[in-house]
Amino acid sequence: MNYIWEVVGRHPTGQQPTGAETIQKLCDRVASSTLLEDRRDAVRALKSLSKVTINMPKNKFLCISFSLSEENQQKQEEDLGVQFTDKFIQEPDNITLLLTLLEEFDFHVRWPGVKLLTALLKSQCAPVQGIILVSPMGVSRLMDLLADSREVIRNDGLLLLQQLTKGNTAIQKIVAFENAFERLLEIITEEGSSDGGIVVEDCLLLLLNLLKNNSSNQNFFKEGSYIQKMKPWFEVGDDNSGWSAQKVTNLHLMLQLVRVMVSPVNSPGATTSCQKAMFQCGLLQQLCTILMATGVPADILTETINTVSEVIRGSEVNQDYFASVNAPSNPPRPAIVVLLMSMVNERQPFVLRCAVLYCFQCFLYKNHKGQGEIVATLLPSTIDANSISAGQLLCGGLFSADSLSNWCAAVALAHALQDNLTQKEQLLRVQLATSLGKPPVSLLQQCTNILSQVPSQL
Repeated sequence: MNYIWEVVGRHPTGQQPTGAETIQKLCDRVASSTLLEDRRDAVRALKSLSKVTINMPKNKFLCISFSLSEENQQKQEEDLGVQFTDKFIQEPDNITLLLTLLEEFDFHVRWPGVKLLTALLKSQCAPVQGIILVSPMGVSRLMDLLADSREVIRNDGLLLLQQLTKGNTAIQKIVAFENAFERLLEIITEEGSSDGGIVVEDCLLLLLNLLKNNSSNQNFFKEGSYIQKMKPWFEVGDDNSGWSAQKVTNLHLMLQLVRVMVSPVNSPGATTSCQKAMFQCGLLQQLCTILMATGVPADILTETINTVSEVIRGSEVNQDYFASVNAPSNPPRPAIVVLLMSMVNERQPFVLRCAVLYCFQCFLYKNHKGQGEIVATLLPSTIDANSISAGQLLCGGLFSADSLSNWCAAVALAHALQDNLTQKEQLLRVQLATSLGKPPVSLLQQCTNILSQVPSQL
C-alpha cells in the first residue's frame, strides 16, 4: 500500500486516506493528468486494487474501467487493457452487471457503460461475445441503444454493435430479428443516405456484418422487402461534380451490400431471387444509370461495374436488360460497347479494365443468346462499317500492341465460346483483313501466325 500512498499522496489531516478516497484520487489522476507517467502510475495503482474495484459502487467502477480502456492509445497500456479484460471476464457476472447498467437512462451511467463494453469487445471479442450471448436479454439490451434519443449514445451504440456482431453468426441472427434492418435503414435515410456523414458509414458497416456469409439474415433481408428500400441510395442525380470523400465511402459500402446479396458464393436459389427482386424494384436500372453517368469517381465506377456484373450473372432477364442499355451519347451506343472500349484502352486504370472483363464474363455466363450476339458482330454479313461493334473492339484488342488488351480480349472471346459448340463453329468463319492488297485470313489463322512467331522473338 505504500506505493499507492506515494501515488495519491497523504490525507490533508495526516491520516491514511480511506479506500474510497484512494480510488477517487486515482480516478481523478487517470482522467485529468497531462503527463503519461502520472496516468500510468495511477493505472498501475488501480490494478493493484482490482479486488476492491469489483466491489465498489457501480459509477466509480465504470469510471476507472473506462479510464483504463482509454489508455489503449499507448502500447504498454494496450497490454494492460488486455490483462484487465482477462481478469474482468473471469467473473461473467461483471458483464451481466454492465449490461444491467446499460438499462439506466442516466447519461453519466449509460454512455460510459457503452464505451467500456465496446473497449472490452475490442480487447477480447470472442469471450465477451460468449458471455453476452448466454446472458438473459443481453443482445436485446444493446439493441435498445439504437432507439436512444441522444445521438452520442445512439452513435456509440452503433460502434458497440459493430464489435459485438463480428464473426458471430448466432449474435448476428439475434440482432437481425431484433428489428436491426428496419432501424438501420431508417437512420441511413435520416442522416442523408449517400450524402450523409460518418453515422451512415457506421450503419452500413454494421449491415455488412449482419449479412455477409449469413444466409439466414440474407433471406430475412430479402423477405422483409429491404432490397427495395436500397434503391433510393443510388439516386445520385445528374450533378456528380461534388463527390466528397465521405460520399465515395458511403456509396462504396452500399454497392458492397448489393454484392453481398447476389454473391456467386451464395446458394443459387438465394442469388436468383435477389437478382429478380433487384430488377423488379428498379435497382438494376438505377445502377446502370450510374454506370453510364459522367463525372463518377473511378473507384465508384469500378465497383458499380462489379456490382452490375453480379446482379446480371446467370439471370436471363437481367442479362437481356443489360444488353438493351445504351449510353447517353450521340449516336447512342450499347453499354457493352462503351465498356469494351474502356477495357481495350491502355490509358484506363488496370482495376477498371479488369472490372469490365468481369462484367463481360457475367453477361455471357449461361447466356447462349448473348454469346451468339457477340460472335455475330465478328461475321462479315453483320458488320456495320459506320459503327463500332463489340466484335471490332475484341479483334482490335486481340492484336493490339498492349499486352493487357491482348489478354482481356482473348479471355472475353473465350467466354463468348464457352459451352457453346454453335458459336465455336461460327468463329471459324470470321475473316480478317490484315493489310491492303492481301486477301483476308481467318481469325484462327491469324492467331496461329502470331503464335508461330513467338519462339523467334524470345
